[in-house]
Amino acid sequence: MTDSRMDAKAARRADVRLHVAAPLAAGETLRLDERQSHYLLRVMRLGPGDAVGLFNSRDGEWLARIDDRAKTGCALTPVEKIAEQTTEEGPWLAFAPLKKDALDFLIEKATELGAGRLLPVLTQRTQGTRVNVVRLRAQAVEAAEQCGRLSVPAVDDAIALADLGGGWPAGRRLLLLDETGGGMPLAAVLRSWPAGGGTPGFVCGPEGGFAAEELDGLSKLPFAVRVGLGPRILRAETAALSALACWQAWLGDWQNEPAARDGRR
Repeated sequence: MTDSRMDAKAARRADVRLHVAAPLAAGETLRLDERQSHYLLRVMRLGPGDAVGLFNSRDGEWLARIDDRAKTGCALTPVEKIAEQTTEEGPWLAFAPLKKDALDFLIEKATELGAGRLLPVLTQRTQGTRVNVVRLRAQAVEAAEQCGRLSVPAVDDAIALADLGGGWPAGRRLLLLDETGGGMPLAAVLRSWPAGGGTPGFVCGPEGGFAAEELDGLSKLPFAVRVGLGPRILRAETAALSALACWQAWLGDWQNEPAARDGRR
C-alpha cells in the first residue's frame, strides 16, 4: 500500500463499507459525521492508513484511506474505484408494519434480497400505526453496507393501504400475497411472466392477514394479481421474503454471475 494507491489485495481487505451522501472521486477528501466516525474508530478499531469501502448509490464503490482521526470526525480520501455503479431495479415491497423484531428482520433481509423500494402500508389489522421511518431507513443503510449492495432501497413514509393503488405506477404489476388460497401459485405466475414485463411489486399483509374487503379492493386494481405461496401458513415476514427470493431466483439478479469474494469465484 502506498500513499496514493492501494493494490487489489488491499481492496479485498476493505471489509468495512459505509454509505455516504457526498460525491466520490479520487483524491476528494470527505469528513465523516460523528456517528460514522465512532463506528470506524471505536467499534471497528480502524485508524489512519486503514482501508474502507465507500458508496453513495451514484458513483460506484471506492476504496478509501483513513487520513486522520479527530474528536469531530475522521477524514477519508477515495483512492481507487473498485466497482462501477450498477442499476439495481429490484422488486418493490409494500408491507404492513410488524412488531419491532419482526419488522427489523424484514427490513434487513429485504435489503439483502435486493428490494428496490420498501413501502409501509397501514391495514385494518396492523398492530401499530406509528412507524419510525427514520429508523427503518437507517436499518436499510446498514444492511446495504453489510451485504455489498451499491444502492440503498428507498423507504417510503407509511400510507393507508387504501391509498396504495392511487400512487402505484400503472406499468408495474402488483403481486398480492393472498393467504386465503385464492391466488395462482407464484411459481406459475413467474413461469408465464411476459418478456419485457418489468419488475413487479409485492404487497404483504399483517399478522392475521388482510381483511376480506381489503383483498377485494386490491384485487380490483387493473395491475394486481393474486398469488399464493404454497400449502403452509407463513408468517408475514416469511411470506414477504419468500416472494422476493422467488423473484430473484427465477427472473431477478440471481441469474447473474456471482461476485468474486477475496479472489475466489
